[in-house]
Amino acid sequence: MAPKPLANVLEITPYVPGLSAESGYKLSSNENPLGYSPVVREALAQSLDHMELYPDGGANKLRAAIADRYGLNADRIICGAGSDEIFQMLGHAYLQPGDEIIQTQFGFLVYQLVAKQCGATTISVPDIDMTANIDGIIAAVTERTKIVFLANPNNPTGTYVSFDEVKRLHEALPSDVLLVLDAAYAEYVKKNDYGSGMELAGSADNVLMTRTFSKIHGLAALRLGWAYGAASIIDALNRVRGPFNVGSLSQIAGIAALEDKAFEEKSAEFNQRELARVSEAIGATGLTVYPSVANFVLVEFFPEGQYTAANANAVLRENGLIVRDVTSYGLPNCLRMSIGVKEANDQLISVLTTFMSGR
Repeated sequence: MAPKPLANVLEITPYVPGLSAESGYKLSSNENPLGYSPVVREALAQSLDHMELYPDGGANKLRAAIADRYGLNADRIICGAGSDEIFQMLGHAYLQPGDEIIQTQFGFLVYQLVAKQCGATTISVPDIDMTANIDGIIAAVTERTKIVFLANPNNPTGTYVSFDEVKRLHEALPSDVLLVLDAAYAEYVKKNDYGSGMELAGSADNVLMTRTFSKIHGLAALRLGWAYGAASIIDALNRVRGPFNVGSLSQIAGIAALEDKAFEEKSAEFNQRELARVSEAIGATGLTVYPSVANFVLVEFFPEGQYTAANANAVLRENGLIVRDVTSYGLPNCLRMSIGVKEANDQLISVLTTFMSGR
């Protein structure tokens, strides 16, 4: 008889990342179309001589650089192989069978994957106009609730809630419920009422804010993320963290990326211009484009007939454009489209305009 995995493990549907493009343009994974900073390239080129050495297990220089950049306490920062690994740590540290997590209706799929790995149950709260329903989340809390995950902005919808709403949510939560604010796309948001949650994570005992180097910094290939929160939370996560979970090159790249504010600003400005242009042009075809503050747009097609998401996806792929099918999120009539280089965005607009021209 072969070894038998745990029953809850066999119930897990593995996460499927956005498809890659053998040719044409990949607009399926919300990557930075400008690439990554030349400062990072130079730092990596000078750091290839000692691959035989283990990395700094505590990522001390990287945590110090993050703390310096944002005015934080380095002892309250933890680094991981992307935000995903930090979510995994949270599961190991805080969840067990019978527990519950709460997320929004269209929350990042990794949250429920983490819950299933630990035998916990996921409660998904219906959105209002594709936006997190704070009152609904508060009402869903029970004595079994251990973690509330709030991606802000949210992936795949691109919508956000104000910092006042985040604070209202936190104030309504029991003190023993952990609020995780996933701010992977925070650097792209240009709204006066938005806050990443850094301030709240610095003052509350039950808040953790997570960030990533995969998006604005363009370091998705190196898998690097970080989190900031109360000392007790960071202590718990360090107890379940792998001893060398962040590689040396990732740490070096992260430090260099933080130094190049000009590249970060250039990336954000480019995204803001192209996001507005793409959203307006696709909306002009008669399709529903949900307002996004991130580096992608969620586009809704028609549920039947010629102009479905499946038909549009096939046409886009025929024209070398790979976008994200979000059926797994419960959005079978939608496609998520990353903001790419200008040429990719031009082609996306052109193909969808032609696709919808028969209406």
